Amino acid sequence: MRRRRTTFLLLLGIVALVAIALVLGRGADTDEKAFVGTDSRATSLVEQNHPHYVAWFQPLFRPQSPEVESGLFALQAALGGATVGYAVAALRARRRLEAALAAAREEAR
Repeated sequence: MRRRRTTFLLLLGIVALVAIALVLGRGADTDEKAFVGTDSRATSLVEQNHPHYVAWFQPLFRPQSPEVESGLFALQAALGGATVGYAVAALRARRRLEAALAAAREEAR
C-alpha cells in the first residue's frame, strides 16, 4: 500500500510541475526570443550594463552550428542522468544486500 501511495504522489507531483510550467509560461513572448537560453540572456544583460567587461576565459571548443551545440548538451544531460541512475541503483542494491545479510545473521542465531 505504501508503494502505491508513493507512486501516486510522485505522479501527482510531476503533473503539478507540468501544470505550473504551462500556467507560468502563458504570459511568455511568442517569438523565438522566449526560447533563448539563460547563458545568452545573461551575456546580453552583462554587455548592456557593463560594455567594457572582458571575459576571464574563452571556450576551448565552439560548435559549428546550434544543432551540434544542442546535441552536445543532450549528450551531457544523458551522461549525467545515467550517472545519477547508476548511483541510485548501486545505493539501493547495497541497502538490499545489507538487509539480506542482517536477516541471514538473525536466522543463523
